[in-house]
Amino acid sequence: MSLTVRPVEYADQPDYTRLGGEAFGAPNDGRPVPTREEWEAAGFREWGAFDDDGLAARLRVYGFTSWFHGARVPTAGVAGVAVEPERRGSGHLGRLFDATLGQAREHGEVISTLYPSAPGIYRRLGYEVVGSFDDVDVPLLNLNRLAAPEGVVTRRAGIADFDAIVAVHHRWAAAQNGPVSRAEKPFWTPPEKFFADYTGVTLAIDTTAGEVIGFASWIRGEGYTPATALMEVDDLIALTPDAARALWRTIGSFSTVVGTARVSTSGLDPAWLVLPDLTSTVHSAHPYMLRILDVAGALGGLRSPLEGARVPFAVRGARDLDGAWTLTVSDGVTHVERDTLAVEDAHHERPVLSPNGLALLYAGAQSAANLRLAGHLTGAPDHDTTLTALLPHRQLHVRDYF
Repeated sequence: MSLTVRPVEYADQPDYTRLGGEAFGAPNDGRPVPTREEWEAAGFREWGAFDDDGLAARLRVYGFTSWFHGARVPTAGVAGVAVEPERRGSGHLGRLFDATLGQAREHGEVISTLYPSAPGIYRRLGYEVVGSFDDVDVPLLNLNRLAAPEGVVTRRAGIADFDAIVAVHHRWAAAQNGPVSRAEKPFWTPPEKFFADYTGVTLAIDTTAGEVIGFASWIRGEGYTPATALMEVDDLIALTPDAARALWRTIGSFSTVVGTARVSTSGLDPAWLVLPDLTSTVHSAHPYMLRILDVAGALGGLRSPLEGARVPFAVRGARDLDGAWTLTVSDGVTHVERDTLAVEDAHHERPVLSPNGLALLYAGAQSAANLRLAGHLTGAPDHDTTLTALLPHRQLHVRDYF
């Protein structure tokens, strides 16, 4: 049976929507097909694999930037992956990803990320789990035990505060690995819509400087019985410990009528470290996977204090990434060049990363030593310490779901 992989056209939307409904669940009467205007304005790229019987597999790509190692990195976020049950295991998905990620490189996107329903499928395509987007339930009574912060007050935000909120998110995200920059669709939100999505947005204000140093966006929810009432907190981002305390205390002030706050978070968020204890329950966890699309594009151009460092390395295990490379640091910036050495000969003189190991190292999720324990780093160990130092561990934070 022949297979054609191509961008999805509007005429394909009925089948595209149907297949998505089969994969992710839909009402009995199905999901509505978007209008042409809605589809064209959505800002994503859709791909399909078509065989003799029609649409066999589909996905969509969001082009955005995310923060890694202090830089905004062009990212291809893959979502909505679905294969007809009768065609699963046919290899369609591999061909679909080959075409999709090839287009992503043409767009200048150097990494790709996704939330998997089955991580094993995507590991075979070079993706690896580097973090998780979690909804965590926090008892509000615990928040009332926080000491009052010094020099910080809270107040309700309005549209005039939108730029200050964006600036806080920018400063926080630039110090992490993984956060979406929120500078592009679908993550950039007009101020009016941003505030309309929440019951309230609370600011933490430094009383000395008069500047915004944190914010929390929250939805109050229904009910007023602590045993059953639940509020949702999408963001609780603070630039100082006292800003975090002030925001948590404001959320905790609902404890007489709300028992639990369900907070969107990721990893050991520094805002949690100010709490008197970390009593919480993970309500849901969504693993986050990453793949490198362009070795030189992803690893080059990063700021580094290791002036003069030189690390030869190789990647083996993916056709589009296989090769030998040398990473150097000059003028405080990393530079990556491909070498002529055959990757088969690289084991004798340099570390060799699997595509999965390269993703883990780049994300700061694992050290070179741990990658060796897992079999994702082989070859000569001479440069392991420098490789880890060039791509140091950072807590990976994911705050947006696509």
